[in-house]
Amino acid sequence: MTRDTVTLEDLRQRMNDLDRQLMQLVAERQELSEEVARVKRATGRPTRDYEREREVILGVRAAAAERGVSGELAEQLLRLLIRSSLTTQEQASVIAHGAGSGRRALVIGGAGKMGGWFVSFLASQGFSVEVADPAPAVAAGAKQVQDWRRTDLKHDYIVLATPLGITDAILRDLALRRPPGVIFDVGSLKSPLRAGLLALKSHGCKVTSVHPMFGPDTQLLSGRHVVFVDLGNDVALAGARELFAPTMAEQVVMSLDDHDRLIAYVLGLSHALNIAFFTALADSGEAAPRLARMSSTTFDAQLDVATRVAQDSAELYYEIQSLNDYGAESLEALSQAIERLRTAVLSQDHDTFVALMRRGRDYLQDRRSVTERRA
Repeated sequence: MTRDTVTLEDLRQRMNDLDRQLMQLVAERQELSEEVARVKRATGRPTRDYEREREVILGVRAAAAERGVSGELAEQLLRLLIRSSLTTQEQASVIAHGAGSGRRALVIGGAGKMGGWFVSFLASQGFSVEVADPAPAVAAGAKQVQDWRRTDLKHDYIVLATPLGITDAILRDLALRRPPGVIFDVGSLKSPLRAGLLALKSHGCKVTSVHPMFGPDTQLLSGRHVVFVDLGNDVALAGARELFAPTMAEQVVMSLDDHDRLIAYVLGLSHALNIAFFTALADSGEAAPRLARMSSTTFDAQLDVATRVAQDSAELYYEIQSLNDYGAESLEALSQAIERLRTAVLSQDHDTFVALMRRGRDYLQDRRSVTERRA
């Protein structure tokens, strides 16, 4: 077959063959990742090595340049492979840790999205997991009851992954029953749960509160944060933190009040900003196709984030905005910031506008420096 006689079908077949070879290489790399995880555990080395990742990425970019391949493409592909390898290694570490071997866990609300994540997470550690939820969607291997009151409550861990509106009542009910195990909720806010959490504390229960700063589709916890609210019970706090010890999640411990004050900005402010963004677009009267034809890099990036927010639970977002004791603070800060920007533009105040930009640049640069030092 010569270059002049090759057909489009011939070329497509060669590409299909290369695709299959690539998948075979990816599978082999995945197997090696599992072996790497075993060696790291045996030698006590951490799952993630940022210096090694940097060396590998630089090497691949150099190799790509020699072959006329885009360095950016090579790095993106390698980062995907590294992420896949880290996921494999982290999951292997969780399984090998076996913290739940011979122990029981109850997930109240385990048929929900985040509840389902915890069911799988606990099961992977060897826990015998029971799910209390009237909905039928339960992870394989978990025992289900419709009402948590029908269990003996003698579990080593009781996790509440229920909607904020009913969690406090369940916490207060649990306090009266005094379960012996570690109890924690995974709510995005703690203000609405204060009475229930403090009731458990006053009844001598092993209670803490957890906030996973990631969604239920998350597989790799490297670069993710898990917030633990210290309610004064060292056993409960240590027990909850132990569950995430074999992962690469960054653990943050704080007080009940600090949690909601910070969440007002981390979640409340970011949600409000995106809701305001897509509301302004929806009210602008501009047709979506016209905006798409005129989009920019910044607009597209913001639109992607706003789209994800718009597709999430309106009820949950409303609770995060309305039930936080400190929620008004971040909304007021957003309102003032928009007014300062509006005033600077309408009055053609160049100096104020530039000052706003410079202050933001300095703040974000400082934050980036801190993040890079942690890495």
